[in-house]
Formats: sequence, C-alpha cells, structure tokens
Amino acid sequence: DVSPVVAGLIGATVLVVSVSVTVFVWTCCHQQAEKKHKNPPYKFIHMLKGISIYPETLSNKKKINRIRRDKNGTPKELGRGNLLVDAAESGLIGSDKALDGPSAAPQVDQLPIKVDYGDELSPDQSLTPGGSKTSSPSSPGDDVMLGELTFSVDYNFPKKALVVTIQEAHGLPVMDEHTQSSDPYIKMTILPDKRHRVKTRVLRKTLDPVFDETFTFYGIPYSQLQDLVLHFLVLSFDRFSRDDVIGEVMVPLAGVDPSTGKVQLTREILKRNIQKCISRGELQVSLSYQPVAQRMTVVVLKARHLPKMDITGLSDPYVKVNVYYGRKRIAKKKTHVKKCTLNPVFNESFIYDIPVDLLPDISIEFLVIDFDRTTKNEVVGRLILGAHSVTAGGVEHWREVCDNPRKPVAKWHSLSEY
Repeated sequence: DVSPVVAGLIGATVLVVSVSVTVFVWTCCHQQAEKKHKNPPYKFIHMLKGISIYPETLSNKKKINRIRRDKNGTPKELGRGNLLVDAAESGLIGSDKALDGPSAAPQVDQLPIKVDYGDELSPDQSLTPGGSKTSSPSSPGDDVMLGELTFSVDYNFPKKALVVTIQEAHGLPVMDEHTQSSDPYIKMTILPDKRHRVKTRVLRKTLDPVFDETFTFYGIPYSQLQDLVLHFLVLSFDRFSRDDVIGEVMVPLAGVDPSTGKVQLTREILKRNIQKCISRGELQVSLSYQPVAQRMTVVVLKARHLPKMDITGLSDPYVKVNVYYGRKRIAKKKTHVKKCTLNPVFNESFIYDIPVDLLPDISIEFLVIDFDRTTKNEVVGRLILGAHSVTAGGVEHWREVCDNPRKPVAKWHSLSEY
C-alpha cells in the first residue's frame, strides 16, 4: 500500500546512513592504525622570546657532524651512516621506592593535616639513606652507569638563536620497582646566568625515551657561546612523591662549534654532584616543638645575600614552606612577598600539628622564590630540615629542636642550588 515515492525515499535514506556509518568506522580504524605506527607520536618545537623557527629547515645544506666523547674526553667524529653507541649494558642502578619500615604507611591517616596527593611536587629531591632516595655526592670518575643522553646543538645566525634538540636517552636505570621502569623527563638550563629553563614532556614506562624536542633560545650572540654551559638534569616523574633525580650532564659550549652545521653529541649521564652546588644566599629560620600540644612552630626570620634575579639588580623574594611526612607533602604555606631587596626580613610564623611519634619522619622544606608578575616565578634556593636534611647544619638544627622541647632554636643556613 506504500507509494513508490515514499518507498524510494526510505530506501535512499537507509542507503545514505549505511554508507556514512561505514565510512566513519573505516576512518576511525585507519587513524587508530596510523597512531600505533608513529614513533615518536609527535615532534615538539619549542620557542622562546620570538617567532618559532624550525632548525631542520635551516640546516638542509649544512654538514652534520656527529661527535662522541669517550671517558678521556677525546672527541671522535662518526660517519654519516653510523649509529651512536648505545648505553652501557650493565651496572644499571635500581632505586627502592619503599618507605622506611613497615609501620610508616599506616600512620599517614592519623595525621591531623590533610594529605594533598594532587599538589604540585617540589623541585629535585634529596632524601637521607633511610628514605631510599638519595642524591649523594659523586665524582665524574665513579663507575656508576646511568645511561647516555643524545642531543644536538645548532646556531641560527640571522636570528641570533641557539637551537638545542634533546633527541633521546638510552640505558636509564629502573626508578620504579613495581613497574621495573621509569617515567623520564629532562630539565635543561643554560649556565651561568640560568635565565633559560626548559623541560621536556614526561615519557611513561621506558628506559630508552625518545624525546625529539627542539628548544630555541633567542638573543644569544655567537661570541658568547664559548662562555656558556648546557646543563641537562635527567629525572623520573613520581605522582605521589618527589621526582627522582637520575643524573645530570654538563656540556661546556667552549668545545662545540655549531657554525659549520648541526653538531650531534652523546654524553654519559653522571650522578648529581651536590658539592658543586653554588650557594644561593642564606636563610634564617627558627623552630620549636611543644610536646604537650604536639605542635611545631616554624618562624621564617630573614634572608641575606640572595642572588640578583631581576634586571634591576634586585629580587622580589618570598618563602614557601612545605612539610613532608616521609616523601608525601602534608602541608604547605608561604610568606608575603618582599619587594626589591636581596636581604628581606619576613618574621612570619606557621604552626603545624604533628604527633610526637611521627616527628622522626617529618621534613620541612624552605623554598626561597623570586616573584615575577609577568613570567613564571623562579626558585632561588632551598633548605631542608628534618629527616631528609642533606647538610650537617640542617641535621644539627633538627637534633637541637628535638632535644630541647619548648625552646625556639634559630640558625642561619646556606641555601643550596635546587
């Protein structure tokens, strides 16, 4: 009883819908298959202080010099078709990420302070031997194999831009015992001014990450390259505690000449040397513990001899106080900003409720930060007191506070490079 016109419209509609669904499903499957075959999935081009430039288009006619330095520092030029030597095959260092003792974890819920698992993490960590994470001093001669980092250096003369491409790393140590892997990323700084700080994205569950990220630094004259040093800090991301420091790579540009083309380098990753950290000024703090009330009073008194962070030759410092139980941050507070001074006086106190039995596992971190209204705030230096203190003065200060309850103990401490 249906007219031929209606039957035709119904048939055409069904046909169009069927074809559309088929095309949509095929397109989704094709895109998914393409994503699986891409390695790496994206190429990141970063730009700083100017219009983005793509160094791969600048060096099409340049000769690519592949240089590798052995342990004696002798440069070796590799052929165009040769592959760089992979990381060391043995001696990988594991890192136990467990807390101290079986009784540490169950006591977290007893803290009267809310545990902020999603809060931002502090800069690079340094825990005592009891905390299983450590950044103990080491020398370049140590036979500790932490892998190798491959990167390239180029220079764009028209733009006066230094172009650094962080390509890949090989043979990184296992930092997560549960997954037997790491979540590596790299922070890069140009020394000695430290005005340029960048970092790569985090690559999940890999010991051989391929970053392929290009950073372009503008306004650097070619005549100044010989005075600069590239500092690469290799870290492993940790969602619930401080990020693990795997090691570092220091590359003086005095021995690198990118004028003839892109220079590719591979350097061994060495343990971070705390002894080389330059003092960033001093901070005076006072601590006192009330065992009856189970309260810790922290007073940030003042700082002196802070480095110049602004173009005016001054800084706008403030202090951020983080309290850690084990490796988990349980509280954070900060002082007011002191404008245009290198010797600020804060005189601000903070009170934390800390049970007596948890006191041996408590650490207090002081971050002196330079406030900047237009750009990102920069960390000037830091100080750690408590269970994870890495300096003799910090350990002694904490011991005096625990041995002399109800007595305020004030001391000056040198700020370490973060």
